[in-house]
Amino acid sequence: MFTSMAGSNLFSEIFLFPLSSNIQPILATATETEAEPAMVVAGVLLSLVAIYIASKAGGEFFNWLGFPPVLGELVGGVVIGISALNLVIFPESGADSSSSVIISILQSTAGLAPDAAEATFQVQSEVLEVLAELGVIILLFEIGLESNIRDLMQVGIQSLVVATVGVTLPFVAGTAGMMLIFHVSAVPAIFAGAALTATSIGITSRVLAEINRLNTQEGQIILGAAVIDDVMGIIILAVVASLAKTGEVDVINVVYLIVSASVFLVGAILLGRFFNDTFVFFGEKFKTRGRAVIPALTIALFMSYIGTAIHLEAILGAFAAGLVLDNLDESEVGRELEELIRPISDVIVPIFFVTVGTKTNLGVLNPAIPTNREGLVIAIFLIVVAIVGKVACGFSVFGLGSVNRLAIGVGMVPRGEVGLVFASVGSASGALSPALDVAIILMVIITTFLAPPLLRVVFGEAEGEAEEVPETSG
Repeated sequence: MFTSMAGSNLFSEIFLFPLSSNIQPILATATETEAEPAMVVAGVLLSLVAIYIASKAGGEFFNWLGFPPVLGELVGGVVIGISALNLVIFPESGADSSSSVIISILQSTAGLAPDAAEATFQVQSEVLEVLAELGVIILLFEIGLESNIRDLMQVGIQSLVVATVGVTLPFVAGTAGMMLIFHVSAVPAIFAGAALTATSIGITSRVLAEINRLNTQEGQIILGAAVIDDVMGIIILAVVASLAKTGEVDVINVVYLIVSASVFLVGAILLGRFFNDTFVFFGEKFKTRGRAVIPALTIALFMSYIGTAIHLEAILGAFAAGLVLDNLDESEVGRELEELIRPISDVIVPIFFVTVGTKTNLGVLNPAIPTNREGLVIAIFLIVVAIVGKVACGFSVFGLGSVNRLAIGVGMVPRGEVGLVFASVGSASGALSPALDVAIILMVIITTFLAPPLLRVVFGEAEGEAEEVPETSG
């Protein structure tokens, strides 16, 4: 797979966190194609206006309907994205400056020169990508803060079992089905199977927090399993991407990924006590504004960087940073941090969810296009395997009599941003046919939009009982 220096560079290009891959293109594009900096800022500002309106309108509407607001943010993104209004679109979807309504507004109202439109569009898109990725970093840091290491460790074995089954079952069923039923060759079939293994920890954790289920036994199992699933997904994606390019796997690199991920997460948790004590000590010494939130975000961003540097995902570093700074409620600095991180999250996290929606191209649902017809048939198979495989993993939980196993399985269903990474890498590799590419995108769309309302439904029956427990025990 990743043999020699060239292979290492390929890995970096594909898997390093988008922030690291976007900074240089921003600067290079601005220099080489003479994008207008003022127009880039103006375009980003207008894009954020559209994103925040879509986020709030969608969130409020879906909350009124009784669904998690995060689903409304995703739908709001679809409305302003490539599928409808073309307000916030990205080059990776095949769009250019002529398709962007915001670029047209800049040309008609702000004096954007036509010859600078494309360069401005490219740089503006890259800035939005960076903001979206910062949003998911803040989200995972906040989720880590709200989680409890002791609770996660208590369900650690359960989470490992759920994650292992949730990766193995869809991968084997998807790969075998593509080869036996649809007669797809080995590499694209393996790629399709690999895409089925993903789980969006960002979307699931946000929904669990919104319905007050994050710190339940089920929520902790889901969260732990999603983290393990994410690590497994990175390893599988590395292996499959190398297969698509070279046809061979570098076992040493795969072992490196497994070891580095394990050492990073376990090491961060073991150092949690040191981080807590140090954070409280310096926080109490600081007297200026931001004494809690600035050091905390510094730790989160630094650990995100470490995750990126060792070829993992930055979001795992952010989550680990939140975990090591848990149990701070007893200190004034800890309580201050929890209060201050919420408004930051409220401002930047919606950018991530709306952006995921803007990239959802509903045009792949059009059966009038011949390639889409074949893709729709394959998509039905992938969607069934994607849902059944993850739901089934919830029933692998053992030794816990009263746990809601169906809720655990449903919590592992959404593919979200992780599934989109698989789809984009597969498309870029050239290993996927147009029909299979469409099918994987459809699978990601359906599982992402289906899981949030299903989570509320499967938790709904037990909600009243959960609220009555404190009264009974008190």
